[in-house]
Amino acid sequence: MEKETECIHAGYNPKNGEPRMIPIIQSTTFKYDTSEDMGKLFDLEANGYFYTRLQNPTNDYVANKICALEGGSAAMLTSSGQAANFYAIFNIASSGDHVVASNSIYGGTYNLFNVTMRKMGIEFTFVDPDCSIEELNAAFKENTKAVFGETIANPALTVLDIEKFALAAHEHGVPLIIDNTFATPIHCRPFEWGCDIVTHSTTKYMDGHDATVGGCIVDSGHFNWLDYPDKFPGLTAPDESYHGIVYAQKFGKAAYITKATSQLMRDLGSIPAPMNAYLLNLGLESLALRMERHASNALAAAKFLEKHKKVNWVNYPGLPSSRYYALANKYMPEGTCGVVVFGVKGGREGAEEFMKHLKLAMIATHVADARTCVLHPASSTHRQLTDKELEAGGVSGDLIRFSVGIENINDIIYDLKQALENL
Repeated sequence: MEKETECIHAGYNPKNGEPRMIPIIQSTTFKYDTSEDMGKLFDLEANGYFYTRLQNPTNDYVANKICALEGGSAAMLTSSGQAANFYAIFNIASSGDHVVASNSIYGGTYNLFNVTMRKMGIEFTFVDPDCSIEELNAAFKENTKAVFGETIANPALTVLDIEKFALAAHEHGVPLIIDNTFATPIHCRPFEWGCDIVTHSTTKYMDGHDATVGGCIVDSGHFNWLDYPDKFPGLTAPDESYHGIVYAQKFGKAAYITKATSQLMRDLGSIPAPMNAYLLNLGLESLALRMERHASNALAAAKFLEKHKKVNWVNYPGLPSSRYYALANKYMPEGTCGVVVFGVKGGREGAEEFMKHLKLAMIATHVADARTCVLHPASSTHRQLTDKELEAGGVSGDLIRFSVGIENINDIIYDLKQALENL
């Protein structure tokens, strides 16, 4: 099926007399006739559900839809995008291990890696996404377990050269993990360019309506863990907590997601409520339509801003003036995202003054949904970073993140125009 059709039909196929819409299985537990039946589930010898902290049918229906959209082999939902990125790394890296990551990523993810996961004993080396292949290779160590980046970085809008990062990762025998939140599988499918694992903050475009927080991890099934048994013992050696199961042998292309579910979700429990998954599915059904509108609106807004005398600079990957225009056309020929970043006259103070005059666009710690919203990252989402870290991540003090919604573009441009005139 084409992506537009998959948005509506993938993941759930009702049988005769069953609900047309994905059912909400709002239950913590599931009944079985015998202890033997339930025991097979705990031994991973049978498929089924026994406790929603690990898995729930509603959640799996929606995860399967996202899996189909990305062209993956297996997927799981998490309670947030932060949980998805944490699980994606922690599933294959532990204390004493090392990860290479782009330094142009969402501030919350940077903080997760650079502070919280460092406390857990995992070391991170951050590289410029525009670095040469030689510089990228130099960042790897013997204990490197993964490479991480974002398709379109939040909020710097850096476009990752997926093939370059995939080549380096595979030369060193590790998977490439990409957060595909901003592009979504409608505009980019990283697996087609060599990526191995994709994550999403489904809170953003996938939900699209400020309704529910969530995340997702999708495995391509392409990375052969058994080729590197010493590097990934969690997948290639017996798991004593499940009677010696070797995930890569028993579950094949579903090994990575099965391990994340049966170990991490079992012990940490960052699972979304079934109702949240249901709401996410409603958003997914219109994702293809909305992404087309987001991208066209954002391009029009970026062109307007680029010509305004009170705007110092504009960054949008769809603009011919963008340094990432060629990469955007390569990986996302049908459009990028709905986020534009720019700086106005007056630096930090000018940015905050401009935002006060906006009437349609809402100041909110959110991005990528149907409503136009705006944020000054240096004083909000990225305020925990030093000036040096902000600069390294492409987030200047005057940067305004303008998330263009799906309203009429004339109303959006009028709001920008009147706010700039009052600056």
